[in-house]
Amino acid sequence: MLLLSEAHAQYTKNEAENLEITMRKIIFSVITFILLQATANSVDAADRTMGLYEVVGVKAGDMLKMRAGPGTGYKIILGLPNETIVRVHTCDQTGGTRWCKASLKKARGLVGYVSWAYLSKM
Repeated sequence: MLLLSEAHAQYTKNEAENLEITMRKIIFSVITFILLQATANSVDAADRTMGLYEVVGVKAGDMLKMRAGPGTGYKIILGLPNETIVRVHTCDQTGGTRWCKASLKKARGLVGYVSWAYLSKM
């Protein structure tokens, strides 16, 4: 009778170990799926930009102001001289000016708004 009890205990232990392994595989698969989806979505977002544009037409000694929002009432983040390359994400009309949400080509984390009038498609 003792042998049967030990065999049952060993069988139960093996079942528990198999269940734990199965659960780990499921959790790993779910996490992998979520990470792959997040990566795919970020690539899709980068691909949905309007493309690269060059800053043009800024007067000598002046710079195109990259602002915190779409309008002259927003804080200036950075001045962009002619020939600066930006990645334009979206553009919207605000008042009499078309403002574009853009990031620097060489510093994509720096995002602000610039006037469409000073951009030329590359």
